Amino acid sequence: MSSTDTFVIFFTLDRAKGSKGICAVVVERDAPGLEVGKNDEKMGLHGSTTAQLFFRDMRVPVANRIGDEGKGFATALKTLDIGRIGLAAHSVGAAQRLLEGSLEHAKARRQFGKSIAEAQAIQWMLADAATEIHAARLMTYDAAARADRGERVTQRAAMTKLFATEMLGRVADAAVQIHGGMGYMRELWIERAYRDARITRIYEGTSEMQRLVIARGLLEDSGA
Repeated sequence: MSSTDTFVIFFTLDRAKGSKGICAVVVERDAPGLEVGKNDEKMGLHGSTTAQLFFRDMRVPVANRIGDEGKGFATALKTLDIGRIGLAAHSVGAAQRLLEGSLEHAKARRQFGKSIAEAQAIQWMLADAATEIHAARLMTYDAAARADRGERVTQRAAMTKLFATEMLGRVADAAVQIHGGMGYMRELWIERAYRDARITRIYEGTSEMQRLVIARGLLEDSGA
């Protein structure tokens, strides 16, 4: 994790208080007692470093605390909504690039004397991808606009993140399919995009967690 100089760390100050016992602090990389592990080898996102942090009798000044004592969990939740909308925007952009690349390939690749873009099966995959990207883009704009207005967007952010990231997975899969055997080869960027897309359904809360957030919001709104 050579590119990181500052960390935000969440820790439990009092386990008996549950989520109200969690605090957040800012810690510099060279803080005594902090040890950064080796970079983990991941399936994708090779340009983003990921590593474990080890704490050995590390002491953190009170001045490094973010917010009030015991408000760490609330601080984390505040970042999740915006983070989920941001990840949805990322997914829309990545899917758009995959669609553009797939469209270019479909027009250029010829089989049996004609472009594969003329094949109905390919056209359907392109049409489905374009439709889902458009829907995800509108959902992202809507969630972002509501957040900018200061509205509570927890449920809408979860909906947007869920739909956009799962949409990206489907578009990435279709892109590999449209490129055929070449889409599976490392010499093309398609297989990397396919691998990179997979993590979006995991971080900032898994797809399963988004469904829980959405369902709980529906139940609360209905008075259940």
